[in-house]
Amino acid sequence: MTSLWSSRPEIGSIGLGLAALGRPGYLNLGHRGDLGDDRSVEALRTHTHRVLDVAHAAGVRYFDAARSYGRAEEFLASWLELRAPADVTVGSKWGYVYTADWKVDADPPEVKDLSVENLRRQAAESRTLLGPAIDLYQIHSATIQSGVLEDGEVVEELARLRAGGLCIGLSVSGPEQSQAIERALELGGFDTVQATWNLHERSAETALAAAHDAGLGVIVKEALANGRLTARGADPRLTSAATAAGTTPDALAIAAVLAQPWVDVVLSGAASVSTLESNLAAREVQVDVSELDGLREPGDEYWKRRSSMAWN
Repeated sequence: MTSLWSSRPEIGSIGLGLAALGRPGYLNLGHRGDLGDDRSVEALRTHTHRVLDVAHAAGVRYFDAARSYGRAEEFLASWLELRAPADVTVGSKWGYVYTADWKVDADPPEVKDLSVENLRRQAAESRTLLGPAIDLYQIHSATIQSGVLEDGEVVEELARLRAGGLCIGLSVSGPEQSQAIERALELGGFDTVQATWNLHERSAETALAAAHDAGLGVIVKEALANGRLTARGADPRLTSAATAAGTTPDALAIAAVLAQPWVDVVLSGAASVSTLESNLAAREVQVDVSELDGLREPGDEYWKRRSSMAWN
């Protein structure tokens, strides 16, 4: 099958992830301020449409959702119906079930279920909402420990969806991202891989380069480490480098991702227009990533810190 990315040259370098837009609570620093006080479903639908409008006008052509992102697929679907853009690519994911019931402090806000039954159920739900607009369907947080890559029924069902015209990908997470990517490459049948890579967490870069060389599209998520690489939480060294470059910490951090030769798309996780516009400025920023090597953290330490962040 032709790669999604080689057949969709309009995708561009920065996409928009909807994790922080489709639900009232998320673990990004400052998320509450991004959404404002009215976090009703109608208010967030309007808010999301506004961000999507600005993103599309600025050249963003890839939009990334998931079944567990609250109403993200629903909000995206209604925007697509209203605007009818002809040049966008839509990806979504299955594997987590949203359980927060629109509460910010729900514990847990989502539950992982990588069974073939959930794949079939969630794929049907995604297609009901997004219809033919959906181009890419991804395993949400495939890990070696989950066993999803060794589940013959899941692999067979994904192959069936791929044969029917969907591109199939996987997102990975945690300190063993590389192992999951390597196993996916051994198995074959995947068009894309989505992984965390940022100035703090770079452990998957060799595996991501291998995926790129094998023809998979590479999507980078959490480029801003859930807000830790923005003005809201940046290490002073990043702030200083951004000031010297005449830009903001978030734009410099995203530019560092764009500088990697194996990256196809980096996701902005912006939940406000102002944050999105700041993120998109990265397209005009030049960066020597080696000068920021001091920001690198051990993988285990990074993921432990991430897991301790509070939803807000």
